[in-house]
Amino acid sequence: MQKPLSIVALIPARSGSKRIQGKNIKILKGHPLIAYTICAAKQSGIFEEVIVSTDSAQYANIAKHYGADVYMRPLKYAGDNSPDIEWVTYTLNSLVEKGEKFELFSILRPTSPFRMPVSIKKALNQFSNDKRSESIRAVEVCSQHPAKMWREKENLIEPILVGNNGSVPWHSCQFGSLPTIYVQNASLEISKVSNVFDKHSISGDKIMPFYTKGYEGFDLNQPFDWEFANYLLKNNLVQLPSITSICYKS
Repeated sequence: MQKPLSIVALIPARSGSKRIQGKNIKILKGHPLIAYTICAAKQSGIFEEVIVSTDSAQYANIAKHYGADVYMRPLKYAGDNSPDIEWVTYTLNSLVEKGEKFELFSILRPTSPFRMPVSIKKALNQFSNDKRSESIRAVEVCSQHPAKMWREKENLIEPILVGNNGSVPWHSCQFGSLPTIYVQNASLEISKVSNVFDKHSISGDKIMPFYTKGYEGFDLNQPFDWEFANYLLKNNLVQLPSITSICYKS
């Protein structure tokens, strides 16, 4: 029987959110938002370590309270325009310096609270069973088709995607007649550590899709998103990972 690959969960939680102030620790149904991702990661049972990467001492204390390990990241890796590859590389290097080496890592973002432990485990199983892929990323069918999107050029607009159904350009076609396009969501991604160290990439070149369903990939980034999340919970249209003794220190 093949030995499972070692894997670490990386949860990014910088403190500089502009659209929703302090969103990663904003209270959702009695707990800070980040608690649900920490608990989902721990309850999945696949990770040797669950790490929160943050620039905030307050966030660090909350993450520890819910059972995560914490790696503080430098402010230069916590800006509005800081790419994931910076803090991921920094955290993985910090682990190596401590003598901890992993074959895989998973990025689980706190803004996707409806991602359940079973999905994380399912994604790892799917990825592990395909030797061609270098990573797996959560995607869903896009709600606004890019064939109907435009960019400005010299005071005119032109379509982002150019194509035709017969003589009819895509931007004038019904949604259902257009090619199926997927958009990534924030719920999960799993990748080989070698992608980071050898390719300076969080995903590599061969990316497997993990198709999320319903609101599993719903991402809380705007104030309306927060209101809608509370509506979904109030009407029992979604579930949150349980905050249990496996992750919550009373």
